[in-house]
Amino acid sequence: MTTSHDTLRQHLMTAFGGEIAMKDLGTLSYFLEIYVTRTGDHMFLPLHAYARDVIHHAAMVSCKLVATPIDTNSKLGDTTAPLFGDPTTYRSLVGALKYLTFTHPDISYVIQQIYMHMHSPTEANWNAQKRIIRYLRGTNEYGLHFPPAQTLSLLSYTDADWAGFPDTHRSTSGYCVYHGDNVLFWSSKRQPTVSRSSAEEEYRGLANVVVEICWLQNLLLELQRPLSHATLVYYDNVSAIYLSGNPVQHQLTKHIKLDIHFVREQV
Repeated sequence: MTTSHDTLRQHLMTAFGGEIAMKDLGTLSYFLEIYVTRTGDHMFLPLHAYARDVIHHAAMVSCKLVATPIDTNSKLGDTTAPLFGDPTTYRSLVGALKYLTFTHPDISYVIQQIYMHMHSPTEANWNAQKRIIRYLRGTNEYGLHFPPAQTLSLLSYTDADWAGFPDTHRSTSGYCVYHGDNVLFWSSKRQPTVSRSSAEEEYRGLANVVVEICWLQNLLLELQRPLSHATLVYYDNVSAIYLSGNPVQHQLTKHIKLDIHFVREQV
């Protein structure tokens, strides 16, 4: 009896008419709109051409520049605002902008914010989207820079915005994970439930980044590059830090005890 792997191989061989062989395509220079530039041991991954296409598609080639991708003085989510007249255009641009987060971690949070209004965008959401494009026009030369890592270690930063979404009062948590000076993973995601305290929502965000770190540690182990030092997680909530170091659970933390036990075990 053949295994499922053998069966799949036989089907592929039949489809392609012979043995399957891997081909060395040489040094990586282009992949899915990302042009890879190498200078010695350094690698730079931008999305210049793709970003220009998005700006041109939005008809904002000559727009004014802004220094930040989001207005920090207001929150998106006012359901009383007038609806945007062309939701199809809005959704099309949001999808195009979302792909830019592969090389632009600086816009991950605001893309996540406007993405939540795909079903019924308002004029405020459309203005927020245009602000992102104005920001991109001034930062089109940005990208991911990967120098050689001096030490084999992981470092992460994480934070959360308690009840930051005005309509549902859900929190938004985010993190980024570095390997040396190279950022490998980043995320900005709305939490699935409402947190009753800032410590609770901060700890949920902490649990998310610890899950990512555990996965990376196992990946490096499989690549025969195990870490020799503990991974540091930088956080700014004293209550969450105390919970991660205190094995005693009390009545106020029973509803998040799974996250607490998981993070405590890793510590």
